[in-house]
Amino acid sequence: MSEQQEQTGLRERKKQRTRQALSDVAIALFLEHGFDKVSVADIAAAAEVSKPTLFRYFPAKEDLVLHRIADHQGEAARVVRGREAGQSPLAALRAHFHARLDAHDPVTGFSDHPAVRALHDLLYGTPSLLARALSFTVRDEKELADALREAGDGAGDELVARLAAAQIVTLHHRLALANWRTLTSGCTPAEALERAHADAERAFDLLGAGLGSHYG
Repeated sequence: MSEQQEQTGLRERKKQRTRQALSDVAIALFLEHGFDKVSVADIAAAAEVSKPTLFRYFPAKEDLVLHRIADHQGEAARVVRGREAGQSPLAALRAHFHARLDAHDPVTGFSDHPAVRALHDLLYGTPSLLARALSFTVRDEKELADALREAGDGAGDELVARLAAAQIVTLHHRLALANWRTLTSGCTPAEALERAHADAERAFDLLGAGLGSHYG
């Protein structure tokens, strides 16, 4: 590794640490006072940075929370491209979602860890956060559509791929929201997990009924 590459790597790691620290401060304030009652100026003061510095790292207040799930962007496309030989895109996505449920991955909406539950309560209970999260799906849909277009029958049909990607990404978000609601309804984690798996099976069955001829 050259000295220049090493310096670039150090700068990038420092930026990531700063982003994480700013996000941690903001989320602590949001959980204590409520998202809408905390201003950008409050966050900057608590983090001991200027507002322009804060906006350099996070263009929108909502991004301070959504930073926690940003690493999942493009995940569906990666699953499709990395599927086993002979496995269909929908089968790979179904298996991946079930595996993430068993791992209690926060992205599925199913996690009984107190800190994750609190973050989900904040996300799903704040309309502006939920709207911002849904806006992230534009990139996810584009990447997934590209991956689907490369796979199976209808690979060259851009419209079919984009329609399929929109349905798959929406399915993931709706299942995550349903799982959060199940956990907050008073179900035990074991009961909630069983229901989450059943809901996922039903959802993917419905999806397969419409898309199976192309990606099933």
